Amino acid sequence: SFNLDLELVVGMQDPKNGVKGSEQKLNITVIPHVMTGQDIASWIANFFKMDADEALAMGTMMVAFGYIYPLQNHRKLVLKADDSFYRFQTPYFWPVQKWLAEDIDYAIYLAKRNIRKKGILEPYEQEHYNNFNKWLNHKWDFIVLQAQEQYRAGKERKKADRVVFDCQERAYWIVNRPPVSDNIFLEQAIMRAKVKSSVSLGAFVKYITTFKNHDPFLSPCLPSNPWQTDDSTYWDINTRSVEIPTKMRVERWSFSFFELLNDPRGRADFKVFLKKEFSGENLAFWEAAEEMKWGAADSMKEKAETTFKTFLAPGAPRWINIDGRTMGLTVKGLEHPHRYVLDAAQTHIFMLMKKVIYQNIVGSDGCQANDEQVGPQEVKRPGSASDIQERTHVNAQLVE
Repeated sequence: SFNLDLELVVGMQDPKNGVKGSEQKLNITVIPHVMTGQDIASWIANFFKMDADEALAMGTMMVAFGYIYPLQNHRKLVLKADDSFYRFQTPYFWPVQKWLAEDIDYAIYLAKRNIRKKGILEPYEQEHYNNFNKWLNHKWDFIVLQAQEQYRAGKERKKADRVVFDCQERAYWIVNRPPVSDNIFLEQAIMRAKVKSSVSLGAFVKYITTFKNHDPFLSPCLPSNPWQTDDSTYWDINTRSVEIPTKMRVERWSFSFFELLNDPRGRADFKVFLKKEFSGENLAFWEAAEEMKWGAADSMKEKAETTFKTFLAPGAPRWINIDGRTMGLTVKGLEHPHRYVLDAAQTHIFMLMKKVIYQNIVGSDGCQANDEQVGPQEVKRPGSASDIQERTHVNAQLVE
């Protein structure tokens, strides 16, 4: 892949057929051979005969590898298809050179930058600088001496050349020593609420205890285990859209609201119940959000318009009742739709159905499924949990 990138970058710098560059003023310094992100993306699209999105992805990959670097927002290693300024990296810093990014070289760079910035470094650079001062203390005099020599040599260059080299060197180290704060997944992991191990283990044990008797690999299943015999009756009576669900299956619906919605048969019965309660629009919106989340990318805009007209627009035929803040965020997000634009509203509706409707169904003593309302029954095993769980806390209307 290095050879392919090398040939491509060389071709892009061809004076006649390559990407057109020009002089641009950066702050008060004129920088030569500057390109815009739009010109780079267009050249790649024309050269490879690909669409704009693919060209932008390839351009972003070249920026991430360090063949091209941004002049303005240097910490964002992406290619933007707009008027943002970019330059080609000098061949000395290309990945094809296989120059290892040594800690001593990085320490010299930070020491030189510390001299030039008079002790004002970015937070992540300052942290690295302090760590190197501790770890490489026995070589620190040599590191500072090298940094001073490079700084003096740089001051002898013309200002434009000095600015260009500084940008090239900074771009190289951004690629090879990226700021930790730019890792969104690490940030999310750090910000995630901490849970005690005892609580986690307790939840895990509770889950196993709850579902143990419903797992044919952990407990015997009736009429027979199809993984051990040639009898497929167990599968037949537990198909996704079976006409009459078994009692064990209905029992699982009482474990959690998600378990009910995750079962196509349970969701269908819940939908019938909601229609009787004149609140079917809630589940319909939840399903529309799921389609947005898992549907085809080219249908996002069409689904967003349909969802807005059906559930969110003033006077919509199936208008949903959500708070004003969530409604405002959702409607604004639909102007530029993506897969997760309905997440806030979907969560609100999910919790509404769970707390108001589902809890009333599960907690209703007068609404419990009996043996006559369910299909073929997995016969109770003596001494099993099904002896204790005689009553299934599910509304009888769910299995009519």
